[in-house]
Amino acid sequence: MSSPLNAAAQAARKIIYTIDPAAPGPDCTPEALGFKAYNLARMAALGLRVPPAFVIGTGYCISPEEVTPALWSDALARMERASGLKLGEPRRPLLLSVRSGAPVSMPGMMETLLNIGLNNATLPGFIRQTGHPRLAWDAYRRLVAGFGEVVAGIDARHFEADLDAVRASHRGSDGSDGSDDGTEDERSMDFAALREVTQLHLQTYQREAGRPFPQDTAQQLAEAVGAVFRSWNGDKAVAYRNLHGLDHGMGTAVTVQRMVFGNAGGLSGAGVGFTRNPSTGEASPWVDFLFNAQGEDVVSGRRSAQGHEALATVAPAQWSELVEAAATLERHFGDMQDFEFTVEDGALFLLQTRNGKRTARAAARIALDLWDEGLIDAATALQRTAGLDATALTLRRIAASDGAALQPIATAATASTGVVTGEIAFGEDFVQRRSLEGTPLILVRRDAETRDISALDKADALLTQHGARTSHAAVVARQLGKVCLVGCEAMTVDETARCLTIAGQRYSEGDTLTLDGNEGRIYAGAAELVDEVPQDLLARLEQLRSQG
Repeated sequence: MSSPLNAAAQAARKIIYTIDPAAPGPDCTPEALGFKAYNLARMAALGLRVPPAFVIGTGYCISPEEVTPALWSDALARMERASGLKLGEPRRPLLLSVRSGAPVSMPGMMETLLNIGLNNATLPGFIRQTGHPRLAWDAYRRLVAGFGEVVAGIDARHFEADLDAVRASHRGSDGSDGSDDGTEDERSMDFAALREVTQLHLQTYQREAGRPFPQDTAQQLAEAVGAVFRSWNGDKAVAYRNLHGLDHGMGTAVTVQRMVFGNAGGLSGAGVGFTRNPSTGEASPWVDFLFNAQGEDVVSGRRSAQGHEALATVAPAQWSELVEAAATLERHFGDMQDFEFTVEDGALFLLQTRNGKRTARAAARIALDLWDEGLIDAATALQRTAGLDATALTLRRIAASDGAALQPIATAATASTGVVTGEIAFGEDFVQRRSLEGTPLILVRRDAETRDISALDKADALLTQHGARTSHAAVVARQLGKVCLVGCEAMTVDETARCLTIAGQRYSEGDTLTLDGNEGRIYAGAAELVDEVPQDLLARLEQLRSQG
């Protein structure tokens, strides 16, 4: 599983690389930069709007003693000069994101930290700089909570409890929080409420970590970089590599990038998209988006998102620009892309692209369509469809006679198609025991989080109360061929009691549900299922193979 590099190869990966759209860097390899940063550099070279960044190469992942602020001081200074901002400067502070990136895609398995550079001294300057006190306090509370969870190891539920406390204190007498859409999340909070949250977070951090939140911004950056490198050896990252037979020795790079803000109000937001539908292969963009949010809100699995219809309706110019950028990515990379983006005050920024995870049926259709469109040759299409036969492409559906009689108890967003009838599972112990007995299982979670990778591997489906179709856990479920429904807000999950409630009805671990990932519906009990063989898709595959 791990192949040691020779000294020359290891040295080649110990680089500090600058990504600057105005001054593209020299050619480099994904082995040194990680695919995330490597593709950032390629997007910048294509003329797409990418925030400036520098990359600490994968070679440093196994040399933690060399990872010190002196390593990136020159690269940081160049970013500061180019932006006119400075890390830790009270008047014009530079804020940074710190992201992981291995030579192969490992969605959600390592850590990210946002808003590095905010503290009690730089916050007023950031407010003057942006004219947006709500943005500043929202960014600060996110930093304290994210830093606490990733660096200090504080359970995220402590910070969620702070949010709940402030939400409760600001909720109206009718039980609402005053938001227009009836939601009760922090996007509806004003700056005064977010300031309260931040102060509670600072107290929570000190109480749980046994030390104050670091106000030294250079220390923030150093600890963030160290934490992202350490996440390479985190439990979920190791489990993912074991599951997919990946080399433990390749390491991760760390990308330090200038922040752009989807939580700036107005025409601002964050999203994740696919250039084609990753469940069906349909040739149209498939995007989840949240207004007034940061990217982690979408991919973390703790928030439910809107489809691209909301973005297209409210911000048609930005949607058109995004569709054009998606087409550019597909033409350049020659494959369906999974991309992350931020809109800041109407300006679109691309933050990541990679070949998208997809179902077997989507893999066949996408490869065949790209071949028909002339974006790939027959040899590439053959390689991408190898092993896809009638068994692999068969889609399970609820029988028409049964479906007409059944009444769904709830609906949810489809992240991966198919139908599964199985027992509800909450604990990994239950999954391990019942899977050994050959019992179909539906893993139920409050949030769609990648920490559940080991249990998800042995389950047949994933159902979550919160989360977006493009959250990291949903992406992994789709890659593993699991039926996946997310964002079932009609469901209440009590993971401690191992039960869920829908429309006043309680369902416990071991009870049977049917998930219809084709229609986004949930049924109590078992349904009659039928298998659908895609004859048209098989005929197209046969035509391709006859030419090979």
